[in-house]
Amino acid sequence: MRRPLVALLSGAGISTDSGIPDYRGPNGLWRRDPEAEKLVTYEYYMGDPEIRRRSWRMRRQNHALRAEPNAAHRAVAELERSGVPVRVITQNVDGLHQLAGMPDRKVIELHGSAHGVVCTRCHARGPMDEALARVDAGEDDPPCLRCGGVLKSATVMFGERLDPEVLGEAVAVTKACQVFIAVGTSLQVQPAAGLAGLAADHGARLIIVNAEPTPYDGLADEVVREPIGTALPPLLRALTP
Repeated sequence: MRRPLVALLSGAGISTDSGIPDYRGPNGLWRRDPEAEKLVTYEYYMGDPEIRRRSWRMRRQNHALRAEPNAAHRAVAELERSGVPVRVITQNVDGLHQLAGMPDRKVIELHGSAHGVVCTRCHARGPMDEALARVDAGEDDPPCLRCGGVLKSATVMFGERLDPEVLGEAVAVTKACQVFIAVGTSLQVQPAAGLAGLAADHGARLIIVNAEPTPYDGLADEVVREPIGTALPPLLRALTP
């Protein structure tokens, strides 16, 4: 008997217990500092060297690059190790699912990774650590070493489109899964948010674990408002054979 495919869509809320603030919650980053949004908006980043310099200073202080997985990330990896087919679709850029033990090939990073950099001109890629070492050495806006173009984090900024191949893979997993769990996401940012509705339309059991109401709660088979770190592990254990 084939085991049901479990798709898990994770948002910022799954990583708050790891010390990474969310963006749109009551104490979210954008509510506390609306100016911070400019640092991750493509138009501002490309057009203003001062924005880029501030962005690099922010990256040097980025706790996401040093964060450790929490109980929720570990519970997802444990479910995968139990033999249940699991695919993670994440809106996060922190890499904590992989650090917790999820195989990289089973994690779809919709918004890229904060652990890498990419050149906006020649598209060369490299590790974030090396770029930050150049910042520490005195380069306040390090250019691409290959072509001199503007370097940015290998994440999808506001104003950029998602990679169509990555989104296509996420859609395929969503249509194929029997259980779809949305964890720590406001389900307000499209196209990622629409995956919850797509899963329900294709007959998946939809479970939403989030502190705040979402636009898709009415479609869900189950809505959990408990803290993610305590609610998700037993929920996933119940899916273990």
